[in-house]
This record gives sequence, structure tokens and C-alpha cells, in this order.
Amino acid sequence: DNLDISAATQRGVLLSNTPDVLTDATADMAWALLCAVARRVVEGDRYTRAGKFTAWKPLELLGLEITGKTIGIIGAGRIGQAFGDRARGFKPRQLLYTANSPKPDFEAQTGASFADRETLLREADFVSLHLPLTPATRHYIGARELNLMKHTAILINTSRGPVLDEKALVKALRERRIWGAGLDVFEREPELEAGLSALENVVITPHLGSATIETRDNMGIVAADNMLAALAGEMPPNCLNPEAAKAD
Repeated sequence: DNLDISAATQRGVLLSNTPDVLTDATADMAWALLCAVARRVVEGDRYTRAGKFTAWKPLELLGLEITGKTIGIIGAGRIGQAFGDRARGFKPRQLLYTANSPKPDFEAQTGASFADRETLLREADFVSLHLPLTPATRHYIGARELNLMKHTAILINTSRGPVLDEKALVKALRERRIWGAGLDVFEREPELEAGLSALENVVITPHLGSATIETRDNMGIVAADNMLAALAGEMPPNCLNPEAAKAD
């Protein structure tokens, strides 16, 4: 999203990325956010650090059960599938996904059932976004979609910030239209939508999806392999614009 592929191609500049190596780390991060929001982990941490925890109380900082709920996955790519694999450990009542069309391999791997976007949003207790950013997916989730969700629903985004209308999300969270949200990406990074950081029912992290030692090391190795191939006159293994090699 940070590169002008067309301009690079016109100038004969090969671009490459580092797919696959960050799949598991990002799926883990999505689950970390979901658990943190559902069980109010960040609120509990702040509460305890502030010295407010004086004794166990039966109604203090009550959260939501995750096991046995309906989980919705929007986007059936590598990371969406890895998220679905992990969801099975929570014994979901239903595991739903939406994509451009049914994905038999995704269903076989995760046990998920295909649903259209509206059905998924109405039925899911937890919704996790795993979409690429394209003109068709910009603001894929906006005010209309948020209004379809349950009041007890949680929305997670570890994909691309602009797939979610942040202004509409802030309004939905402020009005308790949904229970909460977990965001690792933002519409205008690093800028946050006005009012977002003041809300207690959202967990926000600074684009940490691939931020594990192992994954970042592997990303560096893949990037180096791409560069070495290009310097040797070969096509980089993960080239985004092979047509650039033919540019004058």
C-alpha cells in the first residue's frame, strides 16, 4: 500500500514483498486482540496499575465468553484461514466466512461455512477482518454494516486500516452499538480518528501484526533473497510487477 507500483513499473524498478512468513504471526495477533477486548485485559491492567484492585468482586470488569460463540471471518486468504484454524480451538457454535465466492479448500481446512456479508454480520459474535485493500474493499465495513452487528459483537481488524470506516466505528463504539473493537491498523496511519483513543471499549496497537522476532527475521531474509535474485539478473521470487523487467 506504500508503493506506487505503476510508477515503479514505468521506470523499470522491480518491487517485491514478503508473503507467507507473516501469516501465523498476524493470525495470532488477531486472536490476541479478540481475547483482550472480550476479557477486558487492557482495562484490567490499567485498573490494577492504578491501585483500584482492592479485593475480588463478582461483578467487576465482566467480559464476554469466547468459547461456543459464532465467529465470522471476512476474507478467506492465508491469514483468514490461519485465523479460522485457531478458532476451532474455541469450539465455536458456528464458524462463518465471507469471500467473493465459496472456497472449498478454506471450508475443508477450517470447517467454516460460507455466508454473505450481511448474514455473517448479523449472526457473528466476533468478526475478524482479513481483506486486502482494493477500491472494492475500501470502507467495506461502515455505518450500515456496523448497525447490522449484535450489540454484544466485537470487531477485529488486522488487515488494512481503510477497509473500516473509522469515523463510523468511533460513533458505534461511543453509542455502544457494538461491544468493542480491536485495531492493529488504522485508516490514516499513524493518525487516529478523533475520539478513538479516549474509548475504553477499543484496544489499539501500533501495527504489530508481524512483530515477532522470528517473523521479522524471516521477512528480512525473504527481502534479501528477492534483492539477490534481482541483482543476479533473475526475477525476484515474490515480484509484484514482473512487467517492469521489460520497461525501457
